[in-house]
Amino acid sequence: MQSELIIFVSMVGIFAAGCFLFKLPVSVSMVAAAITGSIISGNGLPIRHLVEGTFGYLDTILVIATAMIFMKVVQESGALGALSSSIIERFHEKPALLLVLLMFIVMFPGMITGSSSAAVLTAGGLVGPVFILMGIPAVEAAAIIALGGLMGMIAPPVNVPAMIIGGGIDMPYVGFEIPLLLLSVPLAIIFVLMLGLKHVKNLDYEVLKTKLDMDTRKQYGFKIYLPIIVVLVLMILGKTTPDLISFGMPLTFMIGSLLGLFTGKKINFLQVSKDAINVALPVLGILMGVGMFIQIMTLTGVRGYIVVNSLSLPPALLYLGVAITIPLFGAVSAYGSSSVLGVPFLLALLDQNQIITASSLSLIASLGDLMPPTALAGIFAAQILGIDNYFLVLKKCLIPSLIVIVYGILFILFSNQIASVIF
Repeated sequence: MQSELIIFVSMVGIFAAGCFLFKLPVSVSMVAAAITGSIISGNGLPIRHLVEGTFGYLDTILVIATAMIFMKVVQESGALGALSSSIIERFHEKPALLLVLLMFIVMFPGMITGSSSAAVLTAGGLVGPVFILMGIPAVEAAAIIALGGLMGMIAPPVNVPAMIIGGGIDMPYVGFEIPLLLLSVPLAIIFVLMLGLKHVKNLDYEVLKTKLDMDTRKQYGFKIYLPIIVVLVLMILGKTTPDLISFGMPLTFMIGSLLGLFTGKKINFLQVSKDAINVALPVLGILMGVGMFIQIMTLTGVRGYIVVNSLSLPPALLYLGVAITIPLFGAVSAYGSSSVLGVPFLLALLDQNQIITASSLSLIASLGDLMPPTALAGIFAAQILGIDNYFLVLKKCLIPSLIVIVYGILFILFSNQIASVIF
């Protein structure tokens, strides 16, 4: 057995033991795995490499941290609740369209944070009870929220797995918007209609209206939406006129957060920021752990070993490997799966369009947030709707997950043809 394989198996084994046996946080288990790999390889305890790995995803960490503060401000100011009540009031006579619009609300926090957990814990906590009032059973509602979190995580403008995969081959995060929209939006629409439409055909709006927050929207009017509008405008201007306005996403989110202090309910900004960072800490910790894990894999030659063996796979096994190993390794985290396996598979698929292929791999990697034991999207969705056994939610997500894998593989297979149409 080659030394690189021994090191890799040891790292994965220590990680699994940390998560399953000792019930350690995913981030701590990844740090332990990285240190184990370094010691076994004869490199001792390389503090410099561990620190470098920790800061490997600093840009992404800043984006997620500031985006979570922005989402918390939008939530506490009443803007998110006002947006939901406005949509329900206007479209309650068209249940299918209403479901799709509510799904987009669930996706929104994930779109700007790149985290399915952020979507589930913020918008999911708001929309989940609405789904219940509309007549959707709790398990189906939780499944919709979990899948909405995943699709929001993949949708532009922020897709952390795609950033990680692209960063592995020094490919800038540019030109991903249309492919990511084509990958996420159709699936989000299919899933919410598949799981929810049959339950809401006899929607009683009069009962639903009593549970909605109509007062905040009436009290503050249009200005309550200004933080969301300003952030979206700055993002668009940053893409279309980067020479004139290009604040960067962390600054854009902080501008929106500060504006939110004056457009809705009064907010204790310091307390809201603390709460937002506390929610984001598990995700930020995972990113730091992933950075250490990948840094040690690179130092010990394990990463190169995986790349070389991925390149040597025949096409049929290559696509089968993408379909099976990326979601399974997502039990580490979707981010870890993107880095450890997404990058080698992208290198093995160099004959395909790289932007569309990386986008598709990120879609498949997102299923890691439904893989136990971590299964962050599934666990949080079950918690906010009071479901004790989160495996009931994961069971409802099984067929949609298979659809995600098939859809992602088809996009990879026809990436060159798709690229010729959209680029």
